[in-house]
Formats: sequence, C-alpha cells, structure tokens
Amino acid sequence: MGIVVVEICDASLINEVDVERIIEAEYPEVAVIKSDCLSFCGLCRVRPYAMVNNTRVFGKTAEECLHVIREKIEEELAFYLN
Repeated sequence: MGIVVVEICDASLINEVDVERIIEAEYPEVAVIKSDCLSFCGLCRVRPYAMVNNTRVFGKTAEECLHVIREKIEEELAFYLN
C-alpha cells in the first residue's frame, strides 16, 4: 500500500484511461484502489473524478482529471517526503 491512495469508482468517467496502470507505473509509492461505489451518488457519471488521500479531484475530461490527479499526488508526496 502506498503513502498516497487514489480511489476511483468503477462507473466513473475517469475509466476512459487506465488510471491504475498509468499512476502505479509512474508513482510506485501510490496505490490505486477501484471501488464499486464511492458513495457520491451519481457524480461518477457526470464528470471524471477521483479521490486522492480523501480529497476529490475533477477534470472536464479523463485526461484532464489524470493531470489533476498527478498534481495532487505531487503535492501529497512533497508533504510526506520533505
């Protein structure tokens, strides 16, 4: 398990890209967890989003959301590794 946890809903629009493979390859200290539901009642079908250490991050597209996830990971790693 990583020091940064990214959670994504199975139904989320973020799944247009392989977040788990991409993020875990780029950041070995990050764990990506896919859940059936993150209990945000339909948000996953409205726009791409994920949870990074319990903070929601969004994007207009899956690629934009992936970029925002990377930024949040960098912010979290800076906190834990410095």
